[in-house]
Amino acid sequence: MSQLRSLVEGLEFSVSFTTRLPRGSEEDGREYHFTTREDFERMMAADEFLESAEVFGNYYGTARSALEHAESAGKDLLLDIDVQGAVQVMHKLPAAVSIFILPPSPEVLERRLRNRSEAEHMTNEEVIERRLREAKSELDRIWEYKYALVNDQLDVAVQELASIVRSERGERDGAEEIAKSCLTSTPAEKLSKALESFKARGTGL
Repeated sequence: MSQLRSLVEGLEFSVSFTTRLPRGSEEDGREYHFTTREDFERMMAADEFLESAEVFGNYYGTARSALEHAESAGKDLLLDIDVQGAVQVMHKLPAAVSIFILPPSPEVLERRLRNRSEAEHMTNEEVIERRLREAKSELDRIWEYKYALVNDQLDVAVQELASIVRSERGERDGAEEIAKSCLTSTPAEKLSKALESFKARGTGL
């Protein structure tokens, strides 16, 4: 998200709340706002979350105050959230721009999960396998999103994200053509190939 913000002005990134423990070099208030389950449930009861979900035994959520702060600053809010939370946001805020980001294949997803686990010194085969299985239910809902892009090359994916933001803002600088190629209503060849690779492995549509 930092790369996207360097390309497009007027974006604010929302730091989610979570009840899981910090990993590796994570810091409170940077990657997440780390909180207790009791405090998270208190915030849910007070309707303080724009979206919230329980994922692999831990709560994650976006505070409504993050959106309010971005709006007061005249900025667009970026959310990096899972499918459960995204569906909630799409229902509550129909004008929200939804973008599904997926890896090019289940093999790449597995490699990225393993690399991240090793970097955090928390390699857990059960967790990795569970996340791979979870990919199926997430991919099943890709057509609910307005856009989808395949993160095979980071610089290309960031450019596509930037083009979607600029196009949605109504900027006419060529971004609309790139954004159009990412629409789920007319899936591009790269997206179709990625989905087929998950289907072939038995973890896809």
